Amino acid sequence: MTATATRPLTVTDAIETRHSIRKFVQQPMNADDLREILRLASLAPSAWNAQTWRFAVVQNPEVKEQLQAAAYGQPQIGSAPAVIVVYSDMEDTLDTVEDTAHPGMGEEGRAGQRKTFNGAFGGQDVAQRGQWGLSQANIAFGFLMLAARGLGYDTVPMLGFQPDKVRELLKLPEHVQFAGLLPIGKRAEDGFPHHRHDVERVTTFY
Repeated sequence: MTATATRPLTVTDAIETRHSIRKFVQQPMNADDLREILRLASLAPSAWNAQTWRFAVVQNPEVKEQLQAAAYGQPQIGSAPAVIVVYSDMEDTLDTVEDTAHPGMGEEGRAGQRKTFNGAFGGQDVAQRGQWGLSQANIAFGFLMLAARGLGYDTVPMLGFQPDKVRELLKLPEHVQFAGLLPIGKRAEDGFPHHRHDVERVTTFY
């Protein structure tokens, strides 16, 4: 375990110090840290424990260059040592849904999980259930950013890219839905300080 990983930030510190960073230090990511960030993100909650999210980690320079082109040439992709593509694969989830049942529930739980998902999504088309799966992957996307910051890394969430080109580049099925691209690394410059609405502006109490 690296020095970074032995002194994680508190959740509050991770939230308050997370900024969108577009220029990164030019050094490879520590592999153990990267795996730990992905593990923590995988602990995100999902309805029925569906875990529809999938991660494609792009570190190869040639693949990153093509990914950058698919993202309209945005330089943060080329600057970051790694880019995590977060997507949802609802069809894979449905094909393997028994694996999402808790082991403590035994065979009855596995059968129940299949029945639940067949009932909820069997009548929907691929696009409809794909949108539901994406809503779950978006939760993991948020967890991923906080997990990265908690271990001392920085990110910038990106939605400006061409999904069809990313699917083709990564050889992903047509049905997958993208939560976003996440360049990740150590910041080479500070981002803008937070400028957010106050709680009263965005909240109604009943």
